[in-house]
Amino acid sequence: MTPHPVEALLRPPVELWSALVAVATAVMALMAPWALMMPPGIAYAAATALFALAFVRVRQAWRVLRYQRNMRRLPTYLLRAARIPLSRHKLFLGRGFRWTQRHTQRLRDTIRPEVQHYVQPGAFDQWARQKEVAWESVPVLRVVAWALRQPAWWNPFKPLPAVGGLPALHAVEPHEEDVWMDLGERVGHTLVLGTTRVGKTRLAELLITQDIRRGDVVIVFDPKGDADLLRRVYAEAKRASRAKDFYLFHLGFPEVSARYNAIGSFSRITEVATRIANQLPSEGNSAAFKEFAWRFVNIIARALVALGRRPDYQQIRRYINDIEPLFVEYAREHLRRIGLESWATQVEEIASNISERNLSSALKGRDRDAIAMMRYLQTQDLYDPVLDGLVSAFKYDKTYFDKIVSSVGPLMEKLTTGKLAELISPNYLNDDDSRPIFEWLEVIRRKGIVYVGLDALTDTTVASAVGNSMFADLVSVAGHIYKHGVQDPRSDEIPVEAARLPTISMHADEFNELIGNEFVPLLNKAGGAGFQVTAYTQTWSDVEAKIGSRAKAGQVAGNFNTMIMLRVKELATAEMLTDQLPRVEVFTLMSVSGVDDSSDPTSGIDFKSRNEDRISVSEVPMLTPADLVRLPKGQAFALLEGGRLWKIRMPLPDDRGDPAMPTSLAAIANEMERTYITNEHWYRATETWWHAGADVDLPRAHVADDG
Repeated sequence: MTPHPVEALLRPPVELWSALVAVATAVMALMAPWALMMPPGIAYAAATALFALAFVRVRQAWRVLRYQRNMRRLPTYLLRAARIPLSRHKLFLGRGFRWTQRHTQRLRDTIRPEVQHYVQPGAFDQWARQKEVAWESVPVLRVVAWALRQPAWWNPFKPLPAVGGLPALHAVEPHEEDVWMDLGERVGHTLVLGTTRVGKTRLAELLITQDIRRGDVVIVFDPKGDADLLRRVYAEAKRASRAKDFYLFHLGFPEVSARYNAIGSFSRITEVATRIANQLPSEGNSAAFKEFAWRFVNIIARALVALGRRPDYQQIRRYINDIEPLFVEYAREHLRRIGLESWATQVEEIASNISERNLSSALKGRDRDAIAMMRYLQTQDLYDPVLDGLVSAFKYDKTYFDKIVSSVGPLMEKLTTGKLAELISPNYLNDDDSRPIFEWLEVIRRKGIVYVGLDALTDTTVASAVGNSMFADLVSVAGHIYKHGVQDPRSDEIPVEAARLPTISMHADEFNELIGNEFVPLLNKAGGAGFQVTAYTQTWSDVEAKIGSRAKAGQVAGNFNTMIMLRVKELATAEMLTDQLPRVEVFTLMSVSGVDDSSDPTSGIDFKSRNEDRISVSEVPMLTPADLVRLPKGQAFALLEGGRLWKIRMPLPDDRGDPAMPTSLAAIANEMERTYITNEHWYRATETWWHAGADVDLPRAHVADDG
């Protein structure tokens, strides 16, 4: 670091001239000491001193030249997955530096007009870019145009990497270091912001890789589907010898996906109705219908649990459309349980005396046995809250009943149509279905790795419903872990690892597609149970639009203690970072020249001239939103550990040597890559990123590493 107030790095490397003179003089002292009128001993000592001076001056010139070279083109940062650093106490984010006032000063120096030829590509590079297009169709010169386009070492005019942005944002500090974040800060959750195709998913791969190798429970939510992300999760699970604990849940590929009952696990029975009703609109008059729907779903769920059956979407849909069978089944079970005598005979007698003509409009067309059961119960002095709820639902006019629960009908239709129904409403007794069924608590107990593909590009409503149900389930699991830990209550032995709270690393890509009422408790209450959430989204306005309230969006933002911001295109999103930074003082060098004429004829001075440099100080923001808009791909600013600003660039992944996927997962990844055009391929030079294949077809969905 220079002790002078103004650095001068964007200038000609004048140190080379003094180095050249020193080397020439040293050579002369060695070869012809008599020319310098020195005896040999003194000449040799002088030559040594001059060579040392030349070395120092060349180093100073190299610092200037390297600084100017990086202003135009940063070196590529590739890192093979197996070489990603791993620490039990820190999280590796990439290479970079701590951003200070000095870097703000250097960045402002790059906008001066007189230094643009040090910052912008040279004339030869501009000529090459023009000719590679102009000669593209010329028969002979097309070979030259092809050579000019090659990013090879032998091309002196190779094009800049396709990362865009302003290289000077990182070149202002030539001395990089590995950037680490303390793992203790991750419990405060991390927010990653960046527009499409700038490296969010690549950053997710970097963090997920370390979480898997560290032995965390890893849950990856991918609403749209990124084939490379799926491949990376599986490759790292196998590299860490954890492939047997890997689960794939994908709504777009139910044939090979693991199964999951989104409403089958709960701490309180009311959670079932809440998870379903929260997917319904609640604005205006819809709020009343939502409350009615919640009540009837809750009645059905309570009855199913009382009958010893696990709720699922199939059963909820069936009994919303026709609650009579559930009412009759529960009433008979309840009467058998309390041991009333001859109730079956009395119900049968009441049914035989029912006349359709004498029934009320609400009961016309209903099953006579169900009507008889209701009338019999009304004559008994019995009280059961579940039975009372079923009776009240049964007594409603069916047309009226269909209207007040009409809002939940289309949702249930989507969730229970086709192969999707078997995926999220699994039949636990079907031995012919080899797809595993997983529950979050069991996944956490065995320290599993789960990739959740929600296929939001195909059906946003279903993806949102399943995703939010999963979040609600995770919140319930977090409460259980916080109170009871993760040990199995059926086991008398408590292993040592079960006595400690596990670390549950959850990565939510396309966070704005997943955010809902269930996600907020996961952020502000689940940290005590070991949950650490990393959320990725493009702009904060996407989150506000999904939530529908600026205040609620601010509540969500307040739960993220760490922020990593890649290139963004929305100024309001950029200001989320820049508004948290202090203002700093920068120096401005101003040249002043002047001439004064003398009007005294007796004076011997006709005029006076002066030239001076003035240094002024002004206060500016440490970063502006415009700086974040100009970030190259794969680079970011990170606000870590209580407001420390770091400038980082992430390593581009190099997948050579990654374990091959089993054919069942490889087929899914290839299909995702073909149909979901959401991958970030800007860093690829060729299309050889992954060669999927496997020697054996391992069990579907839950992939076991059988050697």
